[in-house]
Amino acid sequence: MNAKTILVVEDEASIAEVVSLYLKRAGYQVQLAPDGKQAMSILERQMPDFVILDLMLPEVDGLSLTRWLRDRSNVPIIMLTARREEIDRIAGLEMGADDYVVKPFSPQELVSRVRAVMRRLGREQPEAESDRSLKFEGLTIDARSRVVVANDSPVELTAKEFDMLYLLAAHPKQVFTREQLLERIWGGAQYIDPGTVTVHVRRLREKIEADPSHPARLLTVWGVGYKFEP
Repeated sequence: MNAKTILVVEDEASIAEVVSLYLKRAGYQVQLAPDGKQAMSILERQMPDFVILDLMLPEVDGLSLTRWLRDRSNVPIIMLTARREEIDRIAGLEMGADDYVVKPFSPQELVSRVRAVMRRLGREQPEAESDRSLKFEGLTIDARSRVVVANDSPVELTAKEFDMLYLLAAHPKQVFTREQLLERIWGGAQYIDPGTVTVHVRRLREKIEADPSHPARLLTVWGVGYKFEP
């Protein structure tokens, strides 16, 4: 099996070198980019298997790079940030990052996070990747192609958005708690902010609901969690 390639976008050379060393020791191939502009150049030539990027980057910042990348790929993204404010973490998740790590961090912890995300993408999709497609009035979810069509228009979803929608739609009217969704979609809640679920539900509503502020499909069960209304 070929080693997975990880692009590390970090302008602090010392951090980039240490992260690269630990990733290589873990068996990954590593590419380095010191700023967002060079990262875009690398990404346009060939998409890696994983991207680790700093929030504060010269040329093109991490949030802008994440938005640009999400328009082109569902490659997993871990964002590094020295900021501790919740708004920065939520912004990264809103743009489509799969996880975040706050500086200063343990390089070994970062490697563990990478492995966890890759494990989630590989292991936590048996239902989302089953052969069963789901059809509802005005909404079709094709499991094989991972394509969603809402009101006759294709909808672009990230990998996690699709997995969450499929899980909920495959169990109509069943209420899932945040903890259950974190476990089923992200493989556990140890490192993931519970607000991640709220962010993904909001993004899904914006993409598939006729009126996101008054959802008809993805419903909140107050004090419990979320359910899909067929």
